[in-house]
Amino acid sequence: MCASSTQHNSFGLGSPERSRNWRLLYLPFVLLLGLACLILTTQRVAAFYGYDPALGASWGSAFGVRWYAPWAIFHWQEAFGANDPGFMEQAITQSQALFLCPQFLLLAVWFTFMKKLKGDARLHGSARWANEKEIRRMGYMDGKGVYVGGWVKHITGFAYWSAVARRAVLVWFLRSYRPPVRRERQMYLRHNGPEHVLCFAPTRSGKGVGLILPTLLAWEGSTLVLDIKGENWALTSGFRRSQGQTALRFDPSDMSGASAFFNPMEEIRLDSMLAIPDAQNMAAMLVDPAGKGLEDHWSKAAFAMLAGALLHCCIMVRHEQDRCATLYDLGCMLADESRTIQQLFDEMVKTDHAAMLHKIFPDTAPDGDAGDYAQKAHVFIASSAREMLNKAENEASGVVSTALTNLALYRDPVVALNTSRCDFRIHDLMNAENPVNLYLVISPADIDRMKPLIRLMVDMIIRRVCAKMEFADGSSKAGYKHRLLLMLDEFTSLGKLPIMEKALAYIAGYGGKVYLIVQDITQLNAVYGKENALMANCHVRIAYAPNTVETAEILSKMTGKTTVVEEKVSLSGSRTGHLKNASVNVTETARNLLTPDECMRLPGLSKDEQGHATPGDMLIFTAGYSAIYGRQILYFLDPTFSTRAKIPAPGTTAAYPSGISDSLYFPRPASWYAVTSAAAASPASAHTSEQVEADYARYLDAS
Repeated sequence: MCASSTQHNSFGLGSPERSRNWRLLYLPFVLLLGLACLILTTQRVAAFYGYDPALGASWGSAFGVRWYAPWAIFHWQEAFGANDPGFMEQAITQSQALFLCPQFLLLAVWFTFMKKLKGDARLHGSARWANEKEIRRMGYMDGKGVYVGGWVKHITGFAYWSAVARRAVLVWFLRSYRPPVRRERQMYLRHNGPEHVLCFAPTRSGKGVGLILPTLLAWEGSTLVLDIKGENWALTSGFRRSQGQTALRFDPSDMSGASAFFNPMEEIRLDSMLAIPDAQNMAAMLVDPAGKGLEDHWSKAAFAMLAGALLHCCIMVRHEQDRCATLYDLGCMLADESRTIQQLFDEMVKTDHAAMLHKIFPDTAPDGDAGDYAQKAHVFIASSAREMLNKAENEASGVVSTALTNLALYRDPVVALNTSRCDFRIHDLMNAENPVNLYLVISPADIDRMKPLIRLMVDMIIRRVCAKMEFADGSSKAGYKHRLLLMLDEFTSLGKLPIMEKALAYIAGYGGKVYLIVQDITQLNAVYGKENALMANCHVRIAYAPNTVETAEILSKMTGKTTVVEEKVSLSGSRTGHLKNASVNVTETARNLLTPDECMRLPGLSKDEQGHATPGDMLIFTAGYSAIYGRQILYFLDPTFSTRAKIPAPGTTAAYPSGISDSLYFPRPASWYAVTSAAAASPASAHTSEQVEADYARYLDAS
């Protein structure tokens, strides 16, 4: 019986077991109450007789009163009771009543409450919604970091009426208007820790207006934003630039010349041993544009060949033209109409890449470790070419064809132009003087076509962010100036990024914070598989009302099980006569805090006939804490957010309706930002592709 009780008391978490030791306090209470009654009776009688010396010696005087032993009343009753006019008997009777009344009161409480049948509210589970104290302990009310939603604080009881009283006093004395006290107040929840965030929000559910835009209008560090349709750039880049930050808009399909330029091949570090891994990582992304992995022989062979070709192209273009090679150059080299592919491979074998590298980087000595890297780069290039020369002609042709197919995107003149130089380097995102914001803008019409390039950029950025960690005084230290927030909306549209699944476990230590947004768990599992580690590595998980049963079931399980205690009364007796018997039973039933259908029926963002928006509800899960039943944020209902969002994107004019991207290395002409109304009305005022090409030619001449 004792063991069973011990086991019973161990059920549940987060709700401490109420101590039953209060029963042991009853004996001291009775003793103290009896002593108090004796003291009161003794002192009343002594005062009635004027502290007569016949009462005997007292213990002393204090506060102008002589104090006698509490039990002296019994001696006085025996000695003077016959001559007492009745006061002593009356005082003793009143004291007895004072002693017994609390006993009867406690007995009534015992029978009313304690002896009532009760169930264990934690028998099957102790899940409940987090309260304000717990939310503060989670760090969500510190006022910094990314927005994860809102929470409604209900003001009731003393807090409400005291607020009403304070308002009344202010209105009366100051004679000025004060807004009425509301019983509900929405509080914004922000997370500033290194942990990552994963959000499940179907399309048109309010994730943009409630999570993405508030975060981008408040985050103080650098950002990498996956911005399909360009809405985030249009509504947040103006404010971020007004804070002294750099705002970059990379749109590979932009033909106006106002997009930022980025050449992935400039990130290959030719002057170090890192050149080979850089080339291999890039080759792996180029031959796997959809994120399905290197599944067949042709993809694997194309990867081996392309890694060597990348390095060869970088070295040759840098040596012969004194500029950085581009992916367009790589495609042209592999499909050069003036020579056969075998001649290219012969060139890769016979070229002295080591000598070229020493000439390009004269500070690098041709001996020691620094010299080894150049020779090893040559061996790497030559061996990949020799491998291709050893293949049968048909097999080699298939490998080259696979590589060229995946390079077709970069032969598009617009894409080639936008990847011809670098307006920023990946290192700048976290180490520039001021925070840098990179918006990866993709038109929905081009998302499938541009996916390989965006995947390549995200992969390179993650790898470069996690490249090096510095230590000092026995612990790691920040090797960066600004934290980097990776705000990846519609994350699964990029396909599977293996580096992301791995990097979530350690990128936080390098200053990166990832904010992933997907439509539902079904979509996430379709891309990354059911055994993916994305959810496990995201400390904070947010959910709006789901559209799929699978997502609703998982969210229901995440809320946890709670115990419903129900009291049932059974009555028995004749049908027409008085009921003779009644029995009371208590049952404990388990249920999820939210059932799947309740998850799917969470109120969502809505608008009335006048267009007034009402925020919906949401769920916020934090590892190690109870779930939060939250309320969505709507940025346009907040005066601060609304004002910030109205700041136009940099350089927005009639000629450049999407604005003009900043550049860290190639400042835009001042004329771009000062288009007259007459010129703006003319189509010729736009920066034509010929002008962009002329700018690029000048860049090549200067490099």
